[in-house]
Amino acid sequence: MDAPEKPISTWNRLRRLLIGKPIPSSKAHDERLGPLLGLPVFSSDAMSSVAYATEAILAVLVLGGSGAIHMQFPITLAICGLIIIIAISYNQTIHAYPNGGGSYIVASDNLGQWPGLVAGAALLIDYILTVAVSVAAGVAAIVSAFPLLHPYLVAISLFAVGIVAWANLRGLRESGALFAIPAYSFIASMVIMLCTALYKGYFGPGHDVPQHVIATEMGKEANWWIVFIALRAFAAGCTALTGVEAVSDSVQAFKPPEAKNASLTLRWMVAILATVFVLIGLAVQRMPVLSILPTSDHHYRTLVAQVASYAFGPGSFGFYFVQFATAAILILAANTAFADFPRLASFISRDGFLPRPLARQGDRLVFHNGIVMLAGLAGLLIFIFKGELDLLLPLYAVGVFTAFTLSQSGMVMHWWRLRTPGWKYSITVNTLGAILSFIVLVVISATKFMEGAWIVLIMVPAIVGVFYSIHKRYQNISRQLVVKVGEPVAHHDHLALILVPRVHRGILAALEYAQNMKGDCRAIHIIVNEKTVPTVRRDWERFGQGVPLVVLSSPYRSLITPVMDYVDELRAENPNRMITVIVAEAVATKTMHKMLQENVAQNLKNALSSRKNVVIASVRYFLD
Repeated sequence: MDAPEKPISTWNRLRRLLIGKPIPSSKAHDERLGPLLGLPVFSSDAMSSVAYATEAILAVLVLGGSGAIHMQFPITLAICGLIIIIAISYNQTIHAYPNGGGSYIVASDNLGQWPGLVAGAALLIDYILTVAVSVAAGVAAIVSAFPLLHPYLVAISLFAVGIVAWANLRGLRESGALFAIPAYSFIASMVIMLCTALYKGYFGPGHDVPQHVIATEMGKEANWWIVFIALRAFAAGCTALTGVEAVSDSVQAFKPPEAKNASLTLRWMVAILATVFVLIGLAVQRMPVLSILPTSDHHYRTLVAQVASYAFGPGSFGFYFVQFATAAILILAANTAFADFPRLASFISRDGFLPRPLARQGDRLVFHNGIVMLAGLAGLLIFIFKGELDLLLPLYAVGVFTAFTLSQSGMVMHWWRLRTPGWKYSITVNTLGAILSFIVLVVISATKFMEGAWIVLIMVPAIVGVFYSIHKRYQNISRQLVVKVGEPVAHHDHLALILVPRVHRGILAALEYAQNMKGDCRAIHIIVNEKTVPTVRRDWERFGQGVPLVVLSSPYRSLITPVMDYVDELRAENPNRMITVIVAEAVATKTMHKMLQENVAQNLKNALSSRKNVVIASVRYFLD
């Protein structure tokens, strides 16, 4: 017969309602994911990037005039080639490092501590930007369908961040099941939409009509060197690669065999990403009218919205279905960052470079502190940049290609050092990946520098500096706490102080506790009402068992200040004495009853927390 379940507090009831019942460690394997659920959890970011990567390419090319628009498809093919090479490289990382950790672990293991920290800082920044950019893009899709919502960009974006964070606090498996339907709906809707648009573009009525481009800044840079414009467009389109590393970061989140399932998920992701990216590039080339406007323009429509309108007709069921599916996958793409940021932060925290609470798993077997931290930082970024996609995109991809470069360089060193069977093929692939990643990093940094990339380039070393400061502090703590062989153990005198507002059963329980401790014992009464002092003295003489009572005045009716002053006097008399301040604390079982009580123990603990050799003890007595 099962034991009856223990009563839980109102706070815990609310917590369980919001994020579910605690999951025991013995059930951790049940929370792992197969490829079917792993794809929406870890690939939403990469797959959804096709919804804005092509648009980012066109937003640059349009500055070079209508002739530059035709460079879009060759640039798309070049980026697809890069996606495949980077994916093959990360597939090797999955099998070489089946415990996960991605760029941070690979760079730290093979290149050293500092390159690992740079990779970790770059990825943390990229994950924050992933949440901000994907949510901003998703909300842009909603606004494209309902333009009247444009003034509420920031509010809707912040609400979306909160929803994704809440889903992740409920657990990895539950968030995967929650996000599977939107992810697969997006894939299906995109394929149907693009096939329809391609058919109309190549075989439908008016397929041979010249394309008309609408843009506010058409030809602004038409006199610039065309190669520079192409490089800027290529750098903008490389946002399609963000999220490719996510699977390798979280291999241990998959069911056994972990590496095999992670590798299969990565292959599916790349196949879908490359296919949809190429199809949307082709479809855009055949559209009769193309509008490229900034998100701040009230006439702005996303590129996907324009393709859907062309394929199915404006205001049709197909148009709205694509918009909702796109908005859902873009917002849920933030889930990739919510799955990986806390895990990466836990790795860095365990190495002593981030606060240790980030390494702690919550009762739902997720790193809840990392999830809350990511939601806060991404929300702040959305608020600062007003939720506008074209303001956030220039910051994107610098961090991820920094991590790509260091990760692939680390894998080159890994194969060179181990020289396992087939190492020559592996080192060739990773060398190519490292070189291409570095070239793209240089291109992105140069072409996007003035648009905002300089912020990320400054933030990476700044965060590495924070890592170093935290690590230095933890090392300092360890040095102070180390126990040396033969070191004498210090013995301190002890004094117990019992707070006595009046004499009752709870106070007598505290007195018994104090008398069981070694050392001296005193009782303290703070005068708040002069009329009650004779009663307290009389009752203490009767029940105090000979323990002296010290009566302290309180001119300003404070219960805390006289105790602090008295403790400071005792410490001045004997700095090495250990003082325990004992408070009898009533505990009620109902929330309304708790509101009627004063938490003196906690207030004292806060007030005396900086005093050396002072301990606050609560002796609880329970009320019916």
